[in-house]
Amino acid sequence: MNLTQRRENYRAVLAGDQCIHPASVFDPISARIAEDLGFEVGMLAGSIASFTVLGAPDIIVLTLTEFAQQIHRICRAGNLSLMVDADHGYGNAFNVKRTVEELETAGVSALTIEDTVLPRRFGTAEPELISLEEGVGKMKAALAGRQDPTLVIAGRTSALQVSGVEETIRRAKAYEAAGVDAMFLAGASTKEQVQAVHAEVKIPLMLGGAGGELSDRAFLAANGVRIALQGHLSFQASVKAVYDTLKALRDGVQPAELGPNMASADLLSQVTRRDEYAQWTKEFMS
Repeated sequence: MNLTQRRENYRAVLAGDQCIHPASVFDPISARIAEDLGFEVGMLAGSIASFTVLGAPDIIVLTLTEFAQQIHRICRAGNLSLMVDADHGYGNAFNVKRTVEELETAGVSALTIEDTVLPRRFGTAEPELISLEEGVGKMKAALAGRQDPTLVIAGRTSALQVSGVEETIRRAKAYEAAGVDAMFLAGASTKEQVQAVHAEVKIPLMLGGAGGELSDRAFLAANGVRIALQGHLSFQASVKAVYDTLKALRDGVQPAELGPNMASADLLSQVTRRDEYAQWTKEFMS
């Protein structure tokens, strides 16, 4: 795996003047499909990793080891630049440093560390933020854990949802001063919010679930946004396809009747890289 090249490709996106939508991927095949279709970046969310690896909701029950293993499987399957949501770094600042070390080794091109209290404390119904001081310490620990300088470390804050624009700007500026390469704004929903943060920080911005008035990529690009997620529709579509197929078979539909909805032999050969294995068979086993 040429990891440095992938990370340089990711940095080129941040250094550019366009806003891109990454492909939401969750396993080697989905990552290969994204690469074949020309996506510049793949995104593995913590929630999707929990769904895929454990079949569990996004309540921070996935471990760092399980997350890193799935990342490694995705990264070894192709050359797509992969960014991941590393949640809160699986603990305190020491755990954040360890998280960066493990995920860098697994092959990521970029990762985000957030300032939300995770897992949610007993008796709380709404998300909470850690203190600004703890958040800065986590960002510094993340940067200290980085060995390859081309790896992108992004701060992530949910302050827009919890405390508003003013606190978001305060945190973004503090994390920028700590040295992070970009800021991920969770919960951004208006152009006014994005403009306000962009006016106060110099590093690139990332958005999660951009839609509504934030679906205007020209506006986003002009206001420092270089990565804007579109949700995780590929995983949702995959779940529905499996459910519908198995239900049809259970209900007595014959396999031949489902043919039009199935991946073709050519597509299966493409995503499993059958031609490469055939060539290696000739070179190494005949």
